[in-house]
Amino acid sequence: MSAYEKEYQWATNDPQGFWAAQAKKIDWFKAPQTVLAKDENGIERWFPDGLLNTSWLALDYHCEQGRGSQTALIYDSPVTNSQQSYTYQELRDRVAKVAGMLAAQGVEKGDRVVIYMPMIPEAAMAMLACARLGAIHSVVFGGFAANELAVRLEDAEPKLVMTASCGIEINKVIPYKPLVDKAIMDSRWKPECVIVLQRPECPAELTQDRDLDWASAYQQALPHACVPVLATDPLYILYTSGTTGKPKGVVRDNGGHAVAMKYSMTSIYNIAQDGVFWAASDVGWVVGHSYIVYAPLIHGCTTILFEGKPVRTPDPGAFWRVCEEHKVDVLFSAPTAFRAIKKEDPDGEQLKKYGLSHLKTIFMAGERLDPPTLEWVEEKTQKPVIDHWWQTETGWAIAGNPTGIELMPIKAGSATKPIPGYQVEILNELGESVGPNQQGFVALKRPLPPSCLPTVWRNHDRFESGYLSQFPGYYVSGDGGYLDDQGYLFIMGRIDDVINVAGHRLSTGEMEEIVGGHPAIAECAVVGVHDDLKGQLPLGLVVLKDGVKIDDAQLEGELVGKVRDQIGAVACFKHALVVERLPKTRSGKILRRTIRQIADGEQYTVPSTIDDPTSLDEIERALNS
Repeated sequence: MSAYEKEYQWATNDPQGFWAAQAKKIDWFKAPQTVLAKDENGIERWFPDGLLNTSWLALDYHCEQGRGSQTALIYDSPVTNSQQSYTYQELRDRVAKVAGMLAAQGVEKGDRVVIYMPMIPEAAMAMLACARLGAIHSVVFGGFAANELAVRLEDAEPKLVMTASCGIEINKVIPYKPLVDKAIMDSRWKPECVIVLQRPECPAELTQDRDLDWASAYQQALPHACVPVLATDPLYILYTSGTTGKPKGVVRDNGGHAVAMKYSMTSIYNIAQDGVFWAASDVGWVVGHSYIVYAPLIHGCTTILFEGKPVRTPDPGAFWRVCEEHKVDVLFSAPTAFRAIKKEDPDGEQLKKYGLSHLKTIFMAGERLDPPTLEWVEEKTQKPVIDHWWQTETGWAIAGNPTGIELMPIKAGSATKPIPGYQVEILNELGESVGPNQQGFVALKRPLPPSCLPTVWRNHDRFESGYLSQFPGYYVSGDGGYLDDQGYLFIMGRIDDVINVAGHRLSTGEMEEIVGGHPAIAECAVVGVHDDLKGQLPLGLVVLKDGVKIDDAQLEGELVGKVRDQIGAVACFKHALVVERLPKTRSGKILRRTIRQIADGEQYTVPSTIDDPTSLDEIERALNS
């Protein structure tokens, strides 16, 4: 039996024994006596009687162990041409004061704090300060429009908002304060306070009574100690797109999350405590939560926070420059980033300028890693490239190549095998397991391992209906795929109408609501179509109201502007085609999957339930023209 099989069998056959052993690797205030129990909703919860604090694990524990002088965080910002590093002790002291700043505003255990910040060290400090107090943070990606922020304010009901005066996208400065003010104005929930970190590139006017200057408040703050919390208390809420357009607040607990993060750093990423780990993501996404802030610091290594892009900050050599300069051991990013580098530097000329002798492994996730990108990165870097598959809902990899247990042969297009703790099955529509190489619903047998969501914030019914009720005893991932005869998992794409744009899950339903709100439009459909660079891009198909006369280009421009205003540039909505009618079933359901297949040039069968088959011909003509 191989090392992987041995560990996988242990986790599968004796999950309580396996995770009890992993739990001993973190520093509890009160070690759990119970490993697994069901909560009032019948959901399995890990270490329910354990007491801990995530900020303690990430910072104080290492200082107590005599490692306070080790570098904890490196901030590398090509957009401001600056760099800064913090030791574990320096970062702990800063976070303790930020926690004191929050406590002075009345923030206590269980309160929510919304963080709307760019990729700067204070964003990580804000997250860790909330964790220190037992407050629940909800980070909203700094590129989201005011409308998206307002929706999250209404759902999370935060006591306060932490923001910065601006973000910087390559060479464009984006003022954040007006977006925050508009979001609060539009939201039914009004936070008591907005703490603003002033950046010199674009200082904000603090005109509201609720506004507070970060620097002044920090100066007056007293350091705050770590507040013990139960393992099952929430650490954060992170909103992910739902098919209805209303975001789902994925809840992450403290205990299971910490144990899973620590386990993943050794088993999946195989990094030493004195190693340098770089997740080239954003703290607004789950990768940023798990692998910029929490896992590397809980593990005790050095993490990199990069305020830049894979290209144009200043060139497609940016990633390789960071790897060489900071002696990066493990690099983790989305395939989109490497496609952008490949597009601008197809022969890898920029790569030749830098030495990658420290770099051991490149990991990719967030969307399907297409074989051409895998092969290009392998060939140019001469490093192992590991695809792994996971979700906001799980917080860490469901399937991957566990390099710290056993490096398995790589198969292009596959995320390799389930990570110990996850029992992945492929189910048909009746909920029956199917054989090798048969596609179906990718489902996870319960109990889910530590770190996976136990509920949706203030909407447990939505958690049950969205993930658990379709196949009792299983969590349904929302992805389709298959296991081959060697147990390798192949993920083929979403089975719902959430699309994946450059690793960001976005709701086509929400885009349809915005597009359909245009006065000229009778009905519309938005589908995700394949894009070599970003994985998928949204495409709008619109039917005009009778008698409406409008120039197609003008209409497209107006629709692009509406989506950008209400969701943000991250949606990448750039194309809308006018068609006479949309293909539908007899019951009136738009055939989005068939539209996607036509747009992607795939073979498709005309559904037997279609109302008018000629409508598909029209879609083909519109797309081809």
